[in-house]
Amino acid sequence: MPFIATNAKRMLRAAYHRREPMKVVLFGATGHIGQSLLDEALARGHEVTAVVRDPSRLPQRHDHLKVVTGDVSRPASWTDAARGNDAAIASLSARRDQDASRVPGYARTLLDHLGDAGVTRLAWVGGAGSLEVAPGRRVIDAPDFPAAWRPEAEAQGEALEVFRAYRGPVEWTYVSPAALLEPGERTGAYRVGGEQLLVDASGHSRISIADYAVALLDRLERRDAANRRITVAY
Repeated sequence: MPFIATNAKRMLRAAYHRREPMKVVLFGATGHIGQSLLDEALARGHEVTAVVRDPSRLPQRHDHLKVVTGDVSRPASWTDAARGNDAAIASLSARRDQDASRVPGYARTLLDHLGDAGVTRLAWVGGAGSLEVAPGRRVIDAPDFPAAWRPEAEAQGEALEVFRAYRGPVEWTYVSPAALLEPGERTGAYRVGGEQLLVDASGHSRISIADYAVALLDRLERRDAANRRITVAY
């Protein structure tokens, strides 16, 4: 059932649900969402190994941050760095390469090789396009869905099918955002849903990148959405 986490309630729940600090390997830390996930993880006291293709794009320094040069599509470049981590987060797109078709392959590669590094939990930054707005009708099926967003939305839908077909040891959670995911305030307030797009009382579906990061890290810590797709929104 969807829930709303206010700041006060979130702090109260944290006292009961927050686990010991984790070691997390983060793929895609240089993107807007990845940077917010990195900030949130570090603020919670987790140790983060950020695997990035170009370390110069991540100038941030922190006692609990280790930056490793690697490419998710080449497991040999990051497997050793991933060893000893409790969980992984992947915030990946192929916009820099202008080839959205790579996204399902990234999901498959992580599922196939994280286990080799002893990492058995993965939170994936998913898309909203495959969420249902009515029985048998998805966000991406709307006539006014922007054509420029379609390749990535379709690729994220294919990645979701990769996760659903997976039968290995890695426990995954695919986290779809609201229809509108944008910079904004970190309030700690959000709702959690399943396969249907979440909308507010005005019919809008939105969440800030900062609160999306809060929701994803909450799921990773609590392990309460194993092997399924969820969505988060206001």
